[in-house]
Amino acid sequence: MSKTIKLLSDAQLLEAPDSEYMSEVQLASFKQRLLDEETALREAATATTHHLQETTAAPDPTDRASAEEEHALELRVRDRERKLLKKIAQALARIEDGSYGWCEESGEPIGIARLLARPTASLCLESQERHEQRKRQFGG
Repeated sequence: MSKTIKLLSDAQLLEAPDSEYMSEVQLASFKQRLLDEETALREAATATTHHLQETTAAPDPTDRASAEEEHALELRVRDRERKLLKKIAQALARIEDGSYGWCEESGEPIGIARLLARPTASLCLESQERHEQRKRQFGG
């Protein structure tokens, strides 16, 4: 028999004392947010697929070019969303293994505010900034 956990609002998550960081209820709240986002992304991908399948070629070259550009944009958005789905799956795996909310580099807490802004974050702000600076310096 599983127990029901009341999920926390953003304000409740932010107000929680440090001693409750990544408690069962906080983890459940972030897990639900991730699952909700995953569902929304999958629904959007399905809608795009249907939209692309329904589209017929326009006889006018300008209309056709416009439609092709629209499709290319939709596909780029879906590609970004596909990458986000992968990050969501990784975040859900971190929840399961107990490492969610902790920086993969430093082991420090990522922080509730950062996780609310980016629930898939795996690095604390300082590590993320170092990572981005290295990326800019070395082009990788």
